[in-house]
Amino acid sequence: MTLEPRHSPIVPSYGVATLADLSSSILASLDPGSPESQNVLGLTPTQRACLLIVDGLGWELLRAHPAAAPFLSELARNSKPITAGFPSTTVTSLGSICTGQPPGQHGLLGYQVIIPGENRLLNGLRWDSRVDPLRWQPLPTIYERATEAGIAAVHVAQGSFRGTGLTVAIMRGADFRPAGSMGALAAQAATALYENGRAYVSVYHGDLDGTGHVFGVASDAWYNHLAHVDKLAEQLASSLPSGACLYVTADHGMVDIGPEDKIDIDAMPELRAGLALLGGEPRARHLYARPGAAPEVLAAWREVLGERAWVLSREEAIKEGWFGPVDERMAARIGDVVAAPAGSVALVATKAEPRESALLGMHGSLTAAEQFVPALMFRAA
Repeated sequence: MTLEPRHSPIVPSYGVATLADLSSSILASLDPGSPESQNVLGLTPTQRACLLIVDGLGWELLRAHPAAAPFLSELARNSKPITAGFPSTTVTSLGSICTGQPPGQHGLLGYQVIIPGENRLLNGLRWDSRVDPLRWQPLPTIYERATEAGIAAVHVAQGSFRGTGLTVAIMRGADFRPAGSMGALAAQAATALYENGRAYVSVYHGDLDGTGHVFGVASDAWYNHLAHVDKLAEQLASSLPSGACLYVTADHGMVDIGPEDKIDIDAMPELRAGLALLGGEPRARHLYARPGAAPEVLAAWREVLGERAWVLSREEAIKEGWFGPVDERMAARIGDVVAAPAGSVALVATKAEPRESALLGMHGSLTAAEQFVPALMFRAA
């Protein structure tokens, strides 16, 4: 008999307290003409706001290491977490932050998803020059909406991100300012805030996530890097113009996966049977079945994984609200079957995805460690 997972998934609280709600609320706090209903988090009105996005800084990880991050931990004392969205992964979460919409609306539904009508996947981080970013993600961005409201919209990040498919898809409308170090991130953000009377400035730092992937979130390397992130946040806070607000969040948390917890799909014919394409990533799988094989794929994955994962059909995942309200144009990008590990299990594919399968720290699922992210606020006197 197949057992259900022992714990229920953390279904993101779309429309109430997710990453999309955070960015929408920040924009509304900057625009006196915005309906109060758009500021669902009830953020304080201000003329200038800076949003620091720390890739991989989960709420549980932050709360567990106050000594490494005293500034952020102090802000967290009077704060509550929000949920990232599903999958809890960079492509999807940045899509939510940068559009103010849930995944089912903006359509960036995972690390790797099918290009409907074609037998291939789009990797949202690496992109594919044959895919038009504006057609793939057609909604207006937070930056475009800010500009329309007369608010300067700036994004500060590593220069190599400029002009990529993902950047064009979700950050069009932003004045992109490259910064190759933490010091440059803080300085560029401060400059943007001071030179504009009304401004929305987002700052992205990705190296904490990379450190966690390689060394794990229980490593000295990760603790050390967290201390640097804490200093970055403190520097941003100290450089704010009077009355400006700094917000700090993350795109997801992270869990360490040991070798014994990696289930190799490529070594299990019963999990490969009926699959046309294996999408997603080890902690959030989109399974695209061959014509007519979806019921068999669903049954096999449920039988093999049992209580180790939540395994739903596309229709079930949509009904359960995993992706938020789903635009019918985006539904076909979701797997015929969706699998999200319930514990510290990873659904790797060592032959098809050797690099991703070798990582120590992973994310993507609906556990508290991955879903809960900070929504911290500091207001300059």
